[in-house]
Amino acid sequence: MTEKRRIEKPKTDRPRNESSRATKLKTENPKTENPKTEKLQKVLATSGLGSRRVMETWIAEGRVLVNGLVATVGDRVGPEDKLTVDGKALRQTRLKHRHLLYNKPTGEICSRDDPEGRKTVFQRLPKLKNQRWISVGRLDFNTSGLLLLTTDGDLANRLMHPRSGIDREYAVRILGEVQDSQIEALKAGVLLEDGIAKFSDVRKGRDESGANQWYYVVIAEGRNREVRRLFESQGLVVSRLKRVRYGSFFIPSAVKSGRYIDIEGKDEQDLYQLAGGGSEKEAKPDRSGRSKFRS
Repeated sequence: MTEKRRIEKPKTDRPRNESSRATKLKTENPKTENPKTEKLQKVLATSGLGSRRVMETWIAEGRVLVNGLVATVGDRVGPEDKLTVDGKALRQTRLKHRHLLYNKPTGEICSRDDPEGRKTVFQRLPKLKNQRWISVGRLDFNTSGLLLLTTDGDLANRLMHPRSGIDREYAVRILGEVQDSQIEALKAGVLLEDGIAKFSDVRKGRDESGANQWYYVVIAEGRNREVRRLFESQGLVVSRLKRVRYGSFFIPSAVKSGRYIDIEGKDEQDLYQLAGGGSEKEAKPDRSGRSKFRS
């Protein structure tokens, strides 16, 4: 008589109560993903809670639930999914986003809270309901000039991402004499503590009496204190620094230090195009007329 062998099913370490999680959060094989879903961190950022990077941190910290389950970075959600952030339900209703260009003075920080009690740029901005202002990059305490702000976290993420390659132009006042060899080194590339950095363009600015010299420099990324550190690598001291351009946006002459202007109409469309397309669906820009933000 032939002995019948019992074929055992392979064991799994996954608890049964978690087996449906991937289905509920729509994280199956990308080939079978619902095209109407989006990554959770993008949905949260677009809702105006913060940048995509900040939202990824919130998700990793367990602050976000989807359909009652703790979410993970990369989960995909659709309009029917129920989102909870810090115990509060989040409505996925799309709000009309706002965007500002702010002429930041020195003596303000770009963080919301400061242990030292210094002024922040957000204290001067208009109040919002069910949204929050997100700064596109930062300017340090002693740097002035153009700062973009938006309620669209996904837009802010795309504008700041290194692969966007968006030019940032600064007016820099240098204390002391600058040699041609130093300028050439800054354009060729300098090894800083966080990697190679360089200016894509350096132009001599207006002459000033005394020991100061003005230059206009362009970089294509926004590392912390990058402009100052580049000049310091050549033994040069920056006595004044102002951002004058971000991509195609300049500070209008009417927007004095400490003031802001809404980016809307044609310029709003240009802002989304600067970030690589994907314009705000609710925006119906007027394509007529001249931009307020061109030089």
